[in-house]
Amino acid sequence: MSSTPASAEEADETEPAESRSAVRMLLRLWPYVRPVRGRLLTAALVAVAASCTGLVIPLVLKWIVDGPVADRSTGGVWLGALYLLLLGVTEAVLFGLRRWLVARPLAGVEAAMRADLYRHLQRLPIAFHDRWPSGQLLSRGTTDLMLLRMFLAFPLTFLLVNSVTILVGVLIMLAQEWTLGLVLLAPAAPVMIVCWLFEKRYSQVARRAQDQVGDLTTLVEESVLGIRIIKGFGRHRSQALAFRDLSRKLRGTELAKARLLAGIFAAITTLPELAIGAALVLGTVQVADGSLSTGTLVAFLSTALALRWPVESIGFLLAMSQEAATATERYFEVMDAEPESEEAAAASRPGSSPTTDGTDVGVTVGADADADTGGGAGPGGLRFERVRFRYPDAPPDSVPVLDGIDLHIQPGETMALVGSTGSGKTTLTALVPRLHEVTSGRITLDGVDITGMPREELRALVAVAFEEPTLFSAGVGENVLMGAADTADEADLSRALAVAQADFVHALPHGTDTQVGEQGLSLSGGQRQRLALSRAVVGSPRFLVLDDPLSALDVHTEALVEAALRRVLAGTTALVVAHRPSTVLLADRVALLSGGRVTAVGTHHELLRTSAEYAWLMSGRTETTERENR
Repeated sequence: MSSTPASAEEADETEPAESRSAVRMLLRLWPYVRPVRGRLLTAALVAVAASCTGLVIPLVLKWIVDGPVADRSTGGVWLGALYLLLLGVTEAVLFGLRRWLVARPLAGVEAAMRADLYRHLQRLPIAFHDRWPSGQLLSRGTTDLMLLRMFLAFPLTFLLVNSVTILVGVLIMLAQEWTLGLVLLAPAAPVMIVCWLFEKRYSQVARRAQDQVGDLTTLVEESVLGIRIIKGFGRHRSQALAFRDLSRKLRGTELAKARLLAGIFAAITTLPELAIGAALVLGTVQVADGSLSTGTLVAFLSTALALRWPVESIGFLLAMSQEAATATERYFEVMDAEPESEEAAAASRPGSSPTTDGTDVGVTVGADADADTGGGAGPGGLRFERVRFRYPDAPPDSVPVLDGIDLHIQPGETMALVGSTGSGKTTLTALVPRLHEVTSGRITLDGVDITGMPREELRALVAVAFEEPTLFSAGVGENVLMGAADTADEADLSRALAVAQADFVHALPHGTDTQVGEQGLSLSGGQRQRLALSRAVVGSPRFLVLDDPLSALDVHTEALVEAALRRVLAGTTALVVAHRPSTVLLADRVALLSGGRVTAVGTHHELLRTSAEYAWLMSGRTETTERENR
């Protein structure tokens, strides 16, 4: 999987900007541009026609000066004025037509790229999202795509239009008076050198600025979501200082961009202006000695002045192009990240799985394994077979988070998973719905390896409730029904709310249609947890994975939830991470996880007698519960 620096500071250590080709980067936009290429090409041709129409105006001026003005013909002057008016109107209409032609297709290109980015983010593994700050991803889907739309709408077209305009204008000037034309061409080489130097330096600063925008977005987002923590601990000053520091860094980078732009604008404005001044002096001398007509000089200078904008815009267009190239690079850094692959996951464990020491572990576990885990014979239920896991970014020789997990949960059985903090309980539960892929070994549901199932099918079989309940900015009912098939109805919703003792929703202003707000922060922790539990059970799943689902509940509500949950667990195969003895008692058996290994399996009372670690864990929590009750 490809990765990218998560902050602007790390970005400075990556491949130097000058070694990256802006053209090669921008060419990656072609698949999105190809469907609208006809309309964009038409718009470019219209813009070229409009720009060339403007170059005809100096020729009309030459005709007016050398003809009607020289002959003192009033009628000819009015005719020339009419020609100028028609040319001006034509130029304006053509430029307006160009903008109309590009507006709709480019809005479609931006929408398509944003939709592709969102879909791709949904398919990327959890490890990717753990590594990337959300603000960096947000800036790629908003600011960067806006820069790309602006590039396709303006610089892409006008780099072509202005190049053609300059070429046609130079040919016109050379045709009128080649000596003056050569004078105006003198700054061409210095201007190209200045542009080359500018492009090299500006690309680095543009990348740094866009990364810093992502860092600032991340800080603002975290400050908004964590406003209760900031206020509760009085950390508003430290957050304000952090924001100020990032803002100053971004301000400094933007000022560096401004200095570069000022430098190139000064160069590409001063050099051509000097050439025009020299051509004016030389042309005036030629008019004085009779070798050049006044009309020709007027037309020549008018053409030169008409070319000022195409020449002066070079710096602006190059800057926008560099920012677009950087935005393209940042966009494809995410799009190039490898999504979750069904084939890769299944192929990584074809029939047997190697351990880190090079030995081969069979995928079937015999009677010894069943004896170790307390499981019975038969492939049904949820089975972990020699499961080993380390995070994708961890060094290959690091200690696995989970090492050789053998566990069999029989069909219809509920198993509690108990262990000290950091023992790997949450990681183990995340392996069942394939939020992470096992490093070796395998997990089966009713005898079927989960890596052989499409993720959509697997996650339809397995429902989960995480320790941190996440709710979305939607109605209560919508949040709960996310855990069910599209056929779920109000009866299913009511049943799930009753199981989790979440009937409080009916007292909300709009009942189940009440908007819970971002992250569900308008609700208490216990209310959010009950809604998350409702979401897990609403679809009557065959397999249920609950990560400490009752931790935020008071003892009275917990007792009511447990009574209702017991009926649900009777009809499903469940793995429940438990910390309280009361939650453990919901399970048929208990597995003790210690140091990434299952060290004991049995009933709650058996483990109290046979496992000192388990007895210590349970006694500590029992004493804590008693103190809370007092």
